[in-house]
Amino acid sequence: MNSSILFIATIIIVLLLVLVLVTYLIMIIVALRKAGTNLKELAGDLQKVASNTNPLDDKINSLNGALSRLHSGFSSVDNNLVAILKVLK
Repeated sequence: MNSSILFIATIIIVLLLVLVLVTYLIMIIVALRKAGTNLKELAGDLQKVASNTNPLDDKINSLNGALSRLHSGFSSVDNNLVAILKVLK
């Protein structure tokens, strides 16, 4: 009688363990499917961003050139101010 109780208890424990594992696997499957859906939406939105920012390429290049010229102008002004400070000291 003692061995039959242990056998039944073992079967119940194994069934509970399998039930818990199946539950977690189902939850993982659901989470992965939601993540897949979100990734598809993200990929679509990133393609929209890429197509919307394509016209900015020429404008950014011209802005970069203008800022480079402005930097060189500010650098010369800075050098002049440093020279004035040296004279005033």
